[in-house]
Amino acid sequence: MTVTDSATALPTPQVLEAAASGAKPSAQQVTAALLEAERQTKAERRQFAPEALLGTWQLRFTAPKKPAYKAGKPEGSGFYMPGIAIASLRFSRDDDGQLNIQNQLQVGPTKLRFTGPAKFLPKKNLLAFDFVRLQVVAGGLTLINLPLRSKAAKAGNFVSTSVAKLPFFSFFVAEEGYVAARGRSGGLALWVKK
Repeated sequence: MTVTDSATALPTPQVLEAAASGAKPSAQQVTAALLEAERQTKAERRQFAPEALLGTWQLRFTAPKKPAYKAGKPEGSGFYMPGIAIASLRFSRDDDGQLNIQNQLQVGPTKLRFTGPAKFLPKKNLLAFDFVRLQVVAGGLTLINLPLRSKAAKAGNFVSTSVAKLPFFSFFVAEEGYVAARGRSGGLALWVKK
């Protein structure tokens, strides 16, 4: 399937690669390409390994208002992240092999950072997580470093907490230079490798 705008017709992977590389296809093109990639991954039952997600990913594009197909056509739109605010995700493993997540927003020298454990369910390409720490860092100085009482912490054990009670990302693209997912709230996002 191709995603089109008034001037050109590009296959879905080319639209996503262009958006990830710094070009700016229209927001409608990128949203449609994300929807098509999600549809293809589900139809083909593609599975990704959690190792494909390891590293730091900068948010490039988001379509937060639950884009979907309506009457067979992709609907919804999103926007490119402004250069003034840098949002990123970092997935890593600790010494015990446990997955961890860091979600950070940086504006100038100030960083708002949430961290915690994560778990990956390969059959659904679903990465569930739980934020257990909040930090605010300005320059090299940590201003706030607080534990968070999350749903999983209240339940007693993250590993045994049902995914239904956790935030998650359902990944449908995992390329070397970019990944894409739908969040629990229904929005779509495209991140590029830092």
